[in-house]
Amino acid sequence: MHQQLMKFAAVACAAFLAAPAVAKDYPTRPITMVVPYGPGGAADLSARLIAGTAPTYLGQPILAVNKTGAAGVIGSTFVARSKPDGYTLLSARVGSQMGVPAMNKTIPYKWDDFTFIGLTETNPFVLVVAGDSKINSFDDFKAKVKAGESMTYGSAGVGTLLHIATAVMADTMSVGLDNLTHVPFKGGGKARAAIIGGKVDFMWQNLSGVINAIKAGQLKALAITTPERFPAVADIPTAKELGYPDMEKIVGWSAVYGPKNLPKPVVDKWVDTLQKLKKDKAWNRMTAGLGNVVDIRSPADTKAFVEAQYETFDATLKKLDLRVE
Repeated sequence: MHQQLMKFAAVACAAFLAAPAVAKDYPTRPITMVVPYGPGGAADLSARLIAGTAPTYLGQPILAVNKTGAAGVIGSTFVARSKPDGYTLLSARVGSQMGVPAMNKTIPYKWDDFTFIGLTETNPFVLVVAGDSKINSFDDFKAKVKAGESMTYGSAGVGTLLHIATAVMADTMSVGLDNLTHVPFKGGGKARAAIIGGKVDFMWQNLSGVINAIKAGQLKALAITTPERFPAVADIPTAKELGYPDMEKIVGWSAVYGPKNLPKPVVDKWVDTLQKLKKDKAWNRMTAGLGNVVDIRSPADTKAFVEAQYETFDATLKKLDLRVE
């Protein structure tokens, strides 16, 4: 028995000593970055830009894999339950990591059930209608909403920021949601296609997901949530200009998350990589070209940023009785 205990202790000790060494050498094989939404949406675009650029600094390939469903919950849960070794990471999005946990308390994870690696970008949101819509300005839109006309709006799923944004808008404009019918789709790409095709009347969408459609005339943008006009689409008035500065809280973001308890060497390697991406001219150009604002933050700053937004939306959803307990 004594010999068995000694043998067990030796094996355990060897494993303990080997673990940091393995983490220190990270990465030694390809990394999977789970995208919790479908192709073409902000989470997907962000992941693929990182997958195409970060391997230069990591020394290993990154494979972006879409695991869709339940407004990002399926992919997010998969990562939350994955082995914390740095080889399964999450293309974290405002909806799946903040909006859904704020709205639905029954999902398998909470907003902070992850290792926060770093914010990568923030996304201005725009209010859009179809290019051939009879609504040509925010004033036109406001008149219809204030008059209580029945309208439909699209989103990437229940609890995503594309969904919650309309609730925040209604609260800010002091109008009810009774005449605004939510039509969820499986991801931002499909939601964009739906509004271009006239299947819904309006939608709040991150600029990165619709900027090309706006420039092509497939969509008309009525408002943007940046404090100042955004250079790439300078003709879109800001929410503040339109008299609704509180709508600026409708802002999206992308980040890199991992399962809880990622080893420090793994986190440090990614922090270093994101700092190098911050200086990467090609990545910056492509990120900005999608209508995003490059915004690399540390793990601690990322967590503080997400927590502040979560608390704001959690309170708003409670006020509007839109939380699922």
